[in-house]
Amino acid sequence: MEKDLTYQGRVWRFGDNVDTDQILPGYAMSMPKDKLKSHAMAGSSQPEFANQIKPGDIIVGGNNFGCGSSREQAPVALKDSGVALVIAGSFGRIFRRNSINIGLPVLQADVQNQVQDGDIVAVDVRTGQILLSNGKVIQGQIPGPSVIATLSAGGLVNRVRRLFAERAASGS
Repeated sequence: MEKDLTYQGRVWRFGDNVDTDQILPGYAMSMPKDKLKSHAMAGSSQPEFANQIKPGDIIVGGNNFGCGSSREQAPVALKDSGVALVIAGSFGRIFRRNSINIGLPVLQADVQNQVQDGDIVAVDVRTGQILLSNGKVIQGQIPGPSVIATLSAGGLVNRVRRLFAERAASGS
């Protein structure tokens, strides 16, 4: 079953250069996976994030969101905390790939200075379109077909499992 890639949620706004230490502080790295979400964004400008996030909320960041170390736990903490997707002007390359691989949608778009905390935005990841609360539509970067296929499957592991199942069913 393909995952719908349209979202509507409340904005949590962050600045430029939010690194993986801000997303998930180093002290949380040794915690079990199910505990990571309680430390999401604890090192950021909004340390109350983990206690106040609601499922379906959307992070909007500036440039270079997710820079820093290559810890997969950072996007896992965000996804498990309920973040529906992350929109940013640009992403740290490894954070972006880790997010896609675990099924956390990321969309590159310059909207940081056009939203405030608490705004409601609607996003269609497939088309890259973002509808702001003031009615303005922003065009983000349209993800490539491989990214859409991976996100639609709910992550890379699910996509590979689906491909193997299809090949087995077709006898090839």
